[in-house]
Amino acid sequence: MTAALAPAGPPGAGTEPEDTEDAAPDPGPRRGRRTAYWLLLPAGLWLALFFVAPFFYQASTSVQSGSLEEGFRVTWNFANYTDALAAYGPHFLRSFLYAAIATLLCLLIGYPLAYTIAFRAGRWRGLLLVMVIAPFFTSFLIRTLAWKTILSDSGPVVGVLSSLHVLDVTSWLGLTGGERLLATPLAVVCGLTYNFLPFMILPLYSSLERIDLSLHEAARDLYATPATTFRRVTFPLSLPGVVAGTLLTFIPASGDYINAQLLGSPNTQMIGNAVQKQFLNVLDYPTAAAMSFLLMALILIMVSLYMRKAGTEELV
Repeated sequence: MTAALAPAGPPGAGTEPEDTEDAAPDPGPRRGRRTAYWLLLPAGLWLALFFVAPFFYQASTSVQSGSLEEGFRVTWNFANYTDALAAYGPHFLRSFLYAAIATLLCLLIGYPLAYTIAFRAGRWRGLLLVMVIAPFFTSFLIRTLAWKTILSDSGPVVGVLSSLHVLDVTSWLGLTGGERLLATPLAVVCGLTYNFLPFMILPLYSSLERIDLSLHEAARDLYATPATTFRRVTFPLSLPGVVAGTLLTFIPASGDYINAQLLGSPNTQMIGNAVQKQFLNVLDYPTAAAMSFLLMALILIMVSLYMRKAGTEELV
């Protein structure tokens, strides 16, 4: 009884003081870094095997000399680059022009659609998104062949445009020839626009969907018109999606060759068609590799200038 009522001693009395200086360091951060490295290993191996190794192989091929019969060997023949640029300069210009027009058309078509899905679709949003990505369930080749049927000389599109005298205007602009659409620059641009349109819509929708609707309400409270709200609020906040969409559209469209092959003519061939011909028909591998590296270098330069001009570091 006496022991039970005895006053308790000061806190920590009767216990050994803890030695905090000799405590083991927390292994958590180090273990987390090791886990991150292990998770990155499969992607790193994939890139090394299917990008880095082919990249250096193509780089060595681009400076080789010889023929298929005699064999190719590395002779540091950088004249392959100048010869390819001199011989296929129009193909490069044509590729970038068609890709730029298709990118602009994708932006003009895709932005209103992405805006509608993000702000006006309501319960139909999911269905509209499925319709946007539905073409991906069909082969790229089949979709392009379908456009060959749509734009055929006996099809309804040519008849309607001819009756409206639209083909007269496009012929004057050099986009079509006579009363037909196939085998013209306009047909190639239409194919590029259709095939790469989802690459523009999805980034735009993702950027627009994140905009807080209370900002629109605040603009209306400040007596801003819908046009002013779009110009001062919506469009600036959607610029990350615009930049991403234009890059995702322009880059693959520049190297495309299916649309020019099926919908165009020899006068509308793009650089992708020339690379394919050099690789598979002429069997001039050094020239084909040099053309591929020139295309990649020119795209990198244009993309770098575009991103710097767009100020992407301020859009993130």
